[in-house]
Amino acid sequence: MDLSDMVIGIPRYLAYFSFSSLWETYFRDLGFEVRVSPPSNADILDAGVRETVNDACIPIKMFHGHVASLKDSVDCLFIPRLAGAKMNYTVCPKFLGLPDMVRGSLTGLPRIISPRLLMGRDGLKGLRGLYDVGVELTGRRWRVMRALSRAKGALHRGVSLVQREGLEALGYRQPEDPDLTVALVGYPYVLYDGLSSGGILPQLQELGIRVVTPEMVPTPAMRREAKAYPENLFWYYSNRSLWSGMHYMGADRVDGMIHVTAFGCGPDAMVNKLLELESSADSMPFMSVTVDEHTADIGLRTRVEAFVDMLRWQASKRSESR
Repeated sequence: MDLSDMVIGIPRYLAYFSFSSLWETYFRDLGFEVRVSPPSNADILDAGVRETVNDACIPIKMFHGHVASLKDSVDCLFIPRLAGAKMNYTVCPKFLGLPDMVRGSLTGLPRIISPRLLMGRDGLKGLRGLYDVGVELTGRRWRVMRALSRAKGALHRGVSLVQREGLEALGYRQPEDPDLTVALVGYPYVLYDGLSSGGILPQLQELGIRVVTPEMVPTPAMRREAKAYPENLFWYYSNRSLWSGMHYMGADRVDGMIHVTAFGCGPDAMVNKLLELESSADSMPFMSVTVDEHTADIGLRTRVEAFVDMLRWQASKRSESR
């Protein structure tokens, strides 16, 4: 098969939100057509719930749904075994076992490309699996080295899916004259996926709230929080949620915090409790929102509106006391 005729499918979920530029740039530079699954929708979620084991967390169910939406229209699927991420922290073990989970749950799958990757390592060491896959598919080492170099450059420039599409892709626009700022904390594949987040961003926009997220925290600030915290967690995404939450607790212009967490996520349960304790000690208004396949927009809207009303009441009290 000619390389230009080979279609590689990439599920638009989980680590794709962080590393899409690396993967897409790499395979396209090698001459392959890359097909990405569409943004999450009800059909994708239903397929994931139907095909995945019952006790899986909602992100894993959603990922299976994205695979199901791609499998019949591509020649192979790219599902890496992500063993670690930036700053040399590990990730949820389910990321490492994703290829096996998919093979065990779905039928009629094409070939799955599943290199083991350590995204926090410099040079080729952490991306050796990606290099080996390129050589196997093309047989051209010089072309693979060039493609990998360009892909790493795209990643280092920070062109992730989150930064490329951002909040605007979910229908959110920062208000021109907001009276409140809320820190929205959580994993990128929950916050920036319209279905997984329960549509919380458009709701906050309707209420005229300025939103800040973990991806808006500069890397030096993240590193300061990592050094300041007594004991960091094992998981990359969990630490980012925790560090960004701590950063916003120390910001004068942030009025409250909402942690959006996925039901059934063990590491996130720890993050949620730590954020709750730290926000209480810091007197930061805090609300936790747990989403799953049964989350109703009306129930979430009621909680968000009540939280915002409480923040505005507190703001009015502060103004009266001055």
